[in-house]
Amino acid sequence: MKKVIILLGPTGAGKTGISTLLAQDLKTEIISADSMQIYRHMDIGTAKPTPEERRSVRHHMIDVIEPDETFSTGKYIEMVVPVIEDLHNRGTIPIVVGGTGLYIKAMTRGIFSGPSADWTLREELLSIEEEERGSLYRHLKKLDPVAAGKITPNDRRRIIRALEVCLRSSSSISAMQENLTRTLPYDFVKIGITRGRKELYRMIEERVDQMIRLGLIDEVKTVTDLIEKRRQMRGDTEKRRPLPSMQAIGYKEIVTFLRGEIPLDEAVRRIKRGTKRYAKRQFTWFRKEEDIHWVDITGIHDSREAFLQINPVIERLFAAR
Repeated sequence: MKKVIILLGPTGAGKTGISTLLAQDLKTEIISADSMQIYRHMDIGTAKPTPEERRSVRHHMIDVIEPDETFSTGKYIEMVVPVIEDLHNRGTIPIVVGGTGLYIKAMTRGIFSGPSADWTLREELLSIEEEERGSLYRHLKKLDPVAAGKITPNDRRRIIRALEVCLRSSSSISAMQENLTRTLPYDFVKIGITRGRKELYRMIEERVDQMIRLGLIDEVKTVTDLIEKRRQMRGDTEKRRPLPSMQAIGYKEIVTFLRGEIPLDEAVRRIKRGTKRYAKRQFTWFRKEEDIHWVDITGIHDSREAFLQINPVIERLFAAR
């Protein structure tokens, strides 16, 4: 089977610098597995590779859609497979880099084709939830207890999607996942980057401070203005649904600050707290993934030194296959 390297790990661990060096060494290209880097104009807050890094190595699945457009895991896989095939046809091994567990799970364990998004239905479900918090989760437990058991009660997005599948088809989402899942025909070599929790949290705080210095506030202003301008150009007068792009950590907090609801220091505090919590959730998610070969780079802050730690691991794994 054709090989695909996956370099995964929590946000802020240092994957970008390492992956750039790895791609240069293997003379290949990088495929992003980050659900926020798909959005154009959102560069600072999503920690996209720098222009220099993107000039040195070609990156795919970055700047794919506008911030007010919708995207799905299914669409991600649909777009990624031709890229992987092209790289294999050119005799290179693709490197997938990111921390979005759902994208990586869909790649390595497969994905099913469910009904497309029904925004009218979703808005109705959101209205029900706003009237009585927890009602959607209780409803899902009745319709699809298996799916409910895999979703936390406060994960509104996944609850609504599971209900949407149940209500728009003759099957439950758990049944579809079991019976209709398609796996990708590749040999995935999964390398996990990890750091000590205290060090990672300190690095996250420093990165958030740097994002503010680099102009995150102006970036959020630009993106929100662009979204509003595009809405007006479409003549969109309907009730606005929450945009996934504006729910990204860093953006939603700055939007709250720009509305005058909280001071800047509180917005920054919330971004740091939210990013740490996200990193913790990533650790939890990746523990469920099989065959991840973890490399601890605690104390290493130079990308080349970290790369020299990881490269022998990849070579051993390739030799063993």
